Amino acid sequence: MKYFALLITMIFFCSISFVSASDQPAATPEYLLSVSFDIAKSRLDGVATLPVRGKQNLFFDVSGLTVTDVTLDDTQIPFSKSGDHIEVTPAGSGLLKISYNGFFYTPSDSSHIVDNTISAHGIFLTGLWYPLPRRTTIYRLKAILPEGYDAVSEADRIDSVAQRGKKEFTFTFDHPAERLNFIATDRFRISRERFGEIDLYAYFFDEDAGLVREYLQHAKAYLDLYQKMLGPYPYLRFSIVENILPTGYSMPTFTLLGKDVVKLPFIVKTSLGHEILHQWFGNSVYIDYERGNWAEGLTTYLADYLYAEKKGEGADYRKQIMIDYQSYVNKDNAFPLTDFRGRTDFPSKAIGYGKAAMIFHMLKNMTGEQRFRQALRGFIAANAFRKASWEDLISSFQSFSAENLKGFFAQWLERKDVPDIEAGTAVVRQKGDGYEISFELRQMNNPYSLTVPIAVYSGVKKEPVSVGIEKAVSPMVIYSRYLPDRIVIDEDYAIMRKLSRDEFPPVIARVLGDRLIVVVPPPSGKVYDSIIQFFADRGATIEKSADIGEATKTKTSFVVLGADNKALRHLGIFDWTGAVKSGFMIDVMRNPFNPDRVIVAIDSKSQEEADAAFPKILHYGKFSRLAFTDGKNILKEIETSTRGVAVKSETEAAAVHVPDMMGLSQVIGSVADKHIIYVGENHDSYANHAVQLETIKRLQASGKSIAIGMEMFQRPFQPVIDRYIAGSIDQKTFLKQTEYFSRWGFDYDLYKPILDFARGYKIPVIALNIEKEVVDAVARKGIDSLPAELKAKVPGSMDFSNDEYRASLKKIFAEHPTMQEHGFDFFYQSQLLWDETMAETASDYLSKNPGRQMIVLAGNGHLAFGFGIPRRTNRRDNLSYAVILNDVQPEKGIADYVVFPKHIEGSQPVRLMVLLAEEKGQLRISGFPENSISRKAGLAEGDVIVAIDGIPVHDISDVKICLLDKKRGEQVSVKVSRGYGSAAKELQFEITL
Repeated sequence: MKYFALLITMIFFCSISFVSASDQPAATPEYLLSVSFDIAKSRLDGVATLPVRGKQNLFFDVSGLTVTDVTLDDTQIPFSKSGDHIEVTPAGSGLLKISYNGFFYTPSDSSHIVDNTISAHGIFLTGLWYPLPRRTTIYRLKAILPEGYDAVSEADRIDSVAQRGKKEFTFTFDHPAERLNFIATDRFRISRERFGEIDLYAYFFDEDAGLVREYLQHAKAYLDLYQKMLGPYPYLRFSIVENILPTGYSMPTFTLLGKDVVKLPFIVKTSLGHEILHQWFGNSVYIDYERGNWAEGLTTYLADYLYAEKKGEGADYRKQIMIDYQSYVNKDNAFPLTDFRGRTDFPSKAIGYGKAAMIFHMLKNMTGEQRFRQALRGFIAANAFRKASWEDLISSFQSFSAENLKGFFAQWLERKDVPDIEAGTAVVRQKGDGYEISFELRQMNNPYSLTVPIAVYSGVKKEPVSVGIEKAVSPMVIYSRYLPDRIVIDEDYAIMRKLSRDEFPPVIARVLGDRLIVVVPPPSGKVYDSIIQFFADRGATIEKSADIGEATKTKTSFVVLGADNKALRHLGIFDWTGAVKSGFMIDVMRNPFNPDRVIVAIDSKSQEEADAAFPKILHYGKFSRLAFTDGKNILKEIETSTRGVAVKSETEAAAVHVPDMMGLSQVIGSVADKHIIYVGENHDSYANHAVQLETIKRLQASGKSIAIGMEMFQRPFQPVIDRYIAGSIDQKTFLKQTEYFSRWGFDYDLYKPILDFARGYKIPVIALNIEKEVVDAVARKGIDSLPAELKAKVPGSMDFSNDEYRASLKKIFAEHPTMQEHGFDFFYQSQLLWDETMAETASDYLSKNPGRQMIVLAGNGHLAFGFGIPRRTNRRDNLSYAVILNDVQPEKGIADYVVFPKHIEGSQPVRLMVLLAEEKGQLRISGFPENSISRKAGLAEGDVIVAIDGIPVHDISDVKICLLDKKRGEQVSVKVSRGYGSAAKELQFEITL
């Protein structure tokens, strides 16, 4: 039986079976092997003897061997060779002997796993080293070695006799097997202890003899654990054998561990127990590979997982199984468990080990611990020394379970996907003295039949509930004694399933299992050559341009090489410092443009650091962040992720401690020391603007040197604002030249008191916003579509990584059908462009004017939870800030303060009460509202307004500016042109407002 782990090149300790056996006939033939060695020549000479009865065709695999003679009862008989096989046809009964030899040489400095080698360092034969028959036999092995050598093979007893400088070994193994393995060297120091009825051996090299005691003590503990769990150990001896090659194998009666493997601290604590458990599963109950390998998942569950569970880490281990599965397995490489034969790569391991282990966990939860163990004992008893399949396991569990398990096994063994569960929003209603919670559980793929655990939290109280689902949509109604504040689906990972986005951390495993674009750095010599080649060999696209298109950003994962690579900023990753404290660093982050993908930033100080560290990342697939110096790991971190699928609900009302309520003056006083004070608004609320003005007045009166940042004005018009605040232009010029009415649109009276105050005290007013044309263009076709002159206006850094903000904007987008013509992604880009520009402008101003404090006036939506402007400004300058919002529903984290000002009835702007259409620099009347004062004064549909009070007008903003200072009851003179061409005439009308 061959259980191997590439522990030098890969971190996982893995097992794939050598032994298999079918149901044996009443008289299993004995196959005698006699072998001797010429170690200097890496040569093996052997004779295989097998009793035959009657004429028959016998086939032997002789790949890599030279057959020199075949006899029946010492009479030479012919044989034919085809490829790697020989065919022998004895004419009758007798003893068939096959004489053969083989040469097995591997360089002593090789770090690669090989099947066979014979050298002065030792003999390692786990491949084909004798003529292998097609049927199982009971092997009798004799081996002649130089004196001083010791040897191990499958055996309940090993005898040796020394004579004439040689040592002859006899191996007694009375169980049918399909093949043998053989290990020998003159370097062994043998230790033996008795454990119950078992002879326990350690074959270690002299230099590692100090490990023997720990290995034997742990072996006893594992044997004790599994004998109590599964029944007697199936053999009379067990040996832990150190090997010259980098292996982790398990065969009947011994495990074979490489000389580098035995030194790893985790081997004795986990992998040794895993290999001992294989003595039951795989080494005595054999695997029917044609119908699927069940042994790896079962051994993983009862060994590696069990050890984690005993340390209180069971849920974490189960979640890691799902992280690995989701990282490596996709629609292209997924397969059902019935097709699993052995681990060949990361995806097959995630299926055959991880997914299978979870099946046994779910099975134990269904049957209960006692019946689960009874079924395993029954399975072992019924299938000892014969092939067993998933069907045999199902039969055993069915015998000991009160439930029909066929449907359970059918869906988990035959399907190649896993459940994908989402939860709808919960509605909570009071019922009796408790609460009824209603929501939907949805399966996003073909439904499974599942028992789903749900946890309802009310403060510190937890009420666990289990529900059964088997449809695509399953309505849930559960009851809680207390008002729930949190509802979580499967928080302890009892079900093998797809993780939600929030549960799935960005880890290195996701890099190894995803399609990638690798963005190479600016010229950096050969620092990253081996890394580029690694990814290129795995099908990654190698990209030399750091300018990545918007469409591409959303479709894939990226590896960005070099901390100074501009691609990081294009991908929304800012201020990544790279290998500041180390020679090599790798950091896996969520792709801000598509959180289902990742961005991997790698930085190395030299080619030597990269070559020493990068090959080791395969050992650290569960981590998000690693740092190395001289190839030695100095940092390993995992990005935080949530536990379970959260059920959203609006269950708990926000509450205010009334005695703690304060007035606006106290709020202003409490934030007065902040560098930036954000004051939100509902744009059309006079009361909200009064709060903003009061904040400005009080801070100015306290002696602060302040500036006012305003969302309402766009950056190209800053010189106009400066001239107005300085008093060099009047209000009408200011409004005309800032294009206020066409670019913002809300009545100027809402903001006039603030600008009047700023003008009076010469307080700088900063236009924060980007031009409307840029935002509109991005909303239509995205940032990538912008021509060069507009693209130059886009902030140098934009952060797309806030999933909560994205979700809130998506909700707004869904509620406005008129926005949906160009798609959410472009809408999202336009909103972030708006936020990032205002943040950049504020940060730039403060960096140039460090003595100033800024009051930023913007809509509540740009400030709530800090998602919009505040965090984006802080990302740039790390300055202290506070957020004050007006008239919003209080929620945890929404702001530092929420103000509820009393209603103020603002002045209502006067109107001409006409509907206007701008046509080629003219304003034509297209209609009138009901009771229009202009219509009553004599204006008619089709008239073109030429002037108001003698001031020419060309667009709607001109009309609004002319009327700005007018009051109700005043008269205005309106000149119009009526008629077309030469028939047109000018008329003057007096209109009382």
